[in-house]
Amino acid sequence: MSLAIDSSGLIALFKGEADSERWFNLILSHARREQLLVCDVVFAEVAPFMPDSDTFLSRLDGLGIRYDSIAPRSAFVAGEMYSRYRRSGGPRSSLVPDFLIGAHALHQADGLLTADRGYLRHYFSDLRTFQPTAL
Repeated sequence: MSLAIDSSGLIALFKGEADSERWFNLILSHARREQLLVCDVVFAEVAPFMPDSDTFLSRLDGLGIRYDSIAPRSAFVAGEMYSRYRRSGGPRSSLVPDFLIGAHALHQADGLLTADRGYLRHYFSDLRTFQPTAL
């Protein structure tokens, strides 16, 4: 079993934000049981908080997280879901990257560690999500 990780958790962890301990605990608890993954989009969104890609890969490895590129099928589904979102009146504030992360987690993993923003439940209703719990 594998779980993908959304950018929000890694950014909180690497920046030492107020909820970083909750994210750290969530990541470690799942790393003991599942393979954790980050897709291309997450890697790119978190990259500005790292000095270089080797350091970033090393930090991911230390947490038991593996890089996993988005497959063509996942990218296609992301485009379909984004199109559906826009047709239903969704504003441009939620762009394709969020849909790529959701589709990657749905088709290439068994769930997503995320601070769910609501669109995941609607557009990826079969996607299992896990959020950090309050301390």
